[in-house]
Amino acid sequence: MGKICCALIAVFIVVNATAQELYVFSEPASNMPAKAMGLKYAGKFLEETASSDFQQRHMLELQFGHNKKWMTHIGTTFSDMYGSTFRWESVRLYSKYRFISYDDIHKHFRAAAFGEVAYSVNDPMYDELSLDGDQSGLRGGLILTQLLHKLALSTTIYYITSLQDRVKHAGIHDYNYNSFNYSLSAGYLLFPRKYNSYNQTNINLYVELLGSQALDTKSSYHDIAPAIQFIFSSNTKLNLGGRFQIAGNMNRMAENSFLISIERTFLNALKKRS
Repeated sequence: MGKICCALIAVFIVVNATAQELYVFSEPASNMPAKAMGLKYAGKFLEETASSDFQQRHMLELQFGHNKKWMTHIGTTFSDMYGSTFRWESVRLYSKYRFISYDDIHKHFRAAAFGEVAYSVNDPMYDELSLDGDQSGLRGGLILTQLLHKLALSTTIYYITSLQDRVKHAGIHDYNYNSFNYSLSAGYLLFPRKYNSYNQTNINLYVELLGSQALDTKSSYHDIAPAIQFIFSSNTKLNLGGRFQIAGNMNRMAENSFLISIERTFLNALKKRS
C-alpha cells in the first residue's frame, strides 16, 4: 500500500509540475517519468487543397521512459490521404535525450537533442516534408524549454531530409528534399488554481508557431496552432487543436488541419519486478 501511495504522489508531482509544457504539436525538452510507458492515439483531419476532399490520418504510438534523460517513441499510421482507400501507411522511431536540466522552485530550464527515422509507403507529391506518415526520411534537432511557474516556453529547431523521390507532375521538375523547421511554443496552466489532489483535472491552453523553410526550393510556410488540453487523474491527456497557415507559398496537401489525441501514461510499467 505504501508503494502505491508513493507512486501516485510521484506521478502527481511530475505531471503537474510540467503540465503546461506537454505541448500538442511539438515535444518539450522534458521527458516522461523514468520507467514509465505511454500509449497514444491521434487523429488528424483536413480538407485537401487541390480536390477539397475530406481526408484523415490515425496514429498509434507507444512511448517508453527508459530513464530521466532518455525516452523513445514507436509509432504507426493509417490514412486515406494518398489513395482512395483507408490503409496502413508508415512506421516511425523517435528518440530524445535530455542533456541539460536546471531545476528550481516553480521553474526549470531544460535542453534536449532528438532524432527520428520514418518509413512510408506513400509516393510524396508535396514540398512540405513530414515524417508523420507522408514520407520516408530522417529528422534531428534541439529543444530548449523554460518553465516559469504556470507559463512554459519552448523552442525547437530541426533539419529534415526526405529519402524518397517525388511523383513527377507534368510541367513541374523542382522538388524539395531538405528543409529547416522550427517551432515556438507557449503553454499556460489555467486550472486548477491550487493543487489538492492528483485527481484534479488540469486544463492547459497552448499556442504554437510552426514553420518550415525549404532548402531546395524558394518556398516556406508559417502556421499558428492553438490548442486546449485536459489532464485527468494526472495520467490521461485529451488534446484538441487546430493548425492554420498564416503565411507561405509552399506546395502543401492542406493549409489547415485539426487534431484530436488521447494519451495514457503507466507509471513504473518498465520497472523490473522483484
